[in-house]
Amino acid sequence: MTLGYTLYGSEVSYFSGKVRAYLRYKRIPFSEVLNTPDVYRNVILPRVGWPVIPVVITPEDETLQDSTEIIDELEKRFPAAPIYPTGVRQRLAALLLEVYGDEWLKITAMHYRWNRNYDFAIAEFGKMSLPGKPAELQREAGLKISKPFAGALPFLGVTPNTEAAIEQSYEGLLDELDVHFKAHEFLFGTRPSIGDFGLVGPLYAHQYRDPASGELMKARAPHVAKWVERMMTPPHPKGGEFLPRDEIPETLIPVLARMMREMMPVLVDTAHKLVHWRADNAALESGADVPRALGMHEFTLGNVKEQRAIFPFELWMLQRPLDFIASLEEDDKLRAADLLRQSGGETLMEFPAFPRLTRKNFRLVLA
Repeated sequence: MTLGYTLYGSEVSYFSGKVRAYLRYKRIPFSEVLNTPDVYRNVILPRVGWPVIPVVITPEDETLQDSTEIIDELEKRFPAAPIYPTGVRQRLAALLLEVYGDEWLKITAMHYRWNRNYDFAIAEFGKMSLPGKPAELQREAGLKISKPFAGALPFLGVTPNTEAAIEQSYEGLLDELDVHFKAHEFLFGTRPSIGDFGLVGPLYAHQYRDPASGELMKARAPHVAKWVERMMTPPHPKGGEFLPRDEIPETLIPVLARMMREMMPVLVDTAHKLVHWRADNAALESGADVPRALGMHEFTLGNVKEQRAIFPFELWMLQRPLDFIASLEEDDKLRAADLLRQSGGETLMEFPAFPRLTRKNFRLVLA
């Protein structure tokens, strides 16, 4: 048994960045191990059953997987300086922005990595696969290991048809966040929230660290770049405060509105598709695996329409803010509804019902 936690991940990994930032902020003792092929074969596959990062091994030799579940479990063990605001509006906004960062910004992150930072990404995957080996061998390995990632672009809706709309949306988001982070250290004050950790996954590993997108961020949104740096090297670990009186800065409303405008129609249609899938599979019992994707559906970004895969996992994440709304007393529910009206998210107050989802043995299943 070690004295600290072990994070299996990498600098190129979206969700490793989210967990690493959290561990550093909370001053949780940990060491990081690169996810080499040997690590996948000898550690991750025996423990999890499929190749995935990040994975955290506790001092008690427990296995934690999925960034949200890792963070929530560690919040129980390290409750000082909680990252979940207690105010209704701040907590709801933080939960929503985690969903946005975790699930929707994959589109932007994957576009920039594989369409604007391709050679760098291949080199990074090669170094990860064959650390210390000659560059030509690393590139060969990088080309092989990266194929599933680069090949996933159409399933996320990243096609030549959507590239311009993706970049326009991302640049708009950068502009909005830059205004906010010019005035505030983090989303809701001087302490990072679960929303900050959700956003930093894509905005660090893909957008800040990859060279072409990193240059764009630093030139167009220098205050966002500085926020990323604060997230990765926290200026006051286990410190800081959320804004008093449950304040939501006006500068965050455009960011929430962007999420509602772009992502909410996809979530609503995903809920409908999951209902139909459940009806077609009525014999399945609680604990049955839910497919990673339920076919394809249309989505709109800007003025562009395209197809993308239907991901039930996004609804598992959405259950978090929906459950929070459902738990509120009437006065607090009105305050939540007011925030959603401000940002065009009224749909969340009466979101269409869908089969409840949970995770068991590191897989998405019917609850």
